[in-house]
Amino acid sequence: MPKETMAGTNVNKVRAQNQASAAGNSDVEFASDTDAQKVRQQNQKSAAKKK
Repeated sequence: MPKETMAGTNVNKVRAQNQASAAGNSDVEFASDTDAQKVRQQNQKSAAKKK
């Protein structure tokens, strides 16, 4: 039975994810999930409002 915290987090799974992340093998890709073009547009709108 895996260890779990009070919140129900699987401690062993978190440790495995942390090790994979430290080794550069994380399956989470933040860059690919971000629409850079949309972010730039939102930044321009925000900057325009501040002027």
